[in-house]
Amino acid sequence: MGTGLSHFRGFVAESFRDEGRLESRGEDILRILTVRGVAVPDKARQRITDCKDLAVLDVWFERAVTAPTADAVFDES
Repeated sequence: MGTGLSHFRGFVAESFRDEGRLESRGEDILRILTVRGVAVPDKARQRITDCKDLAVLDVWFERAVTAPTADAVFDES
């Protein structure tokens, strides 16, 4: 006999997966910058780790590959 909680468990599990994706993507951005020798000020590090939008983090990830500075990762131009 089912408890009717499968939808809830699915929602909770998806929420944890999303949170993990966000955290992982932020860590990836910081690692790319660090490996490339780009200084990451605390303000930039905080902005990256606080971001809760995976699409934005994906853009920043791509920029981190070639950005000359941490601030360039956030540059909208």
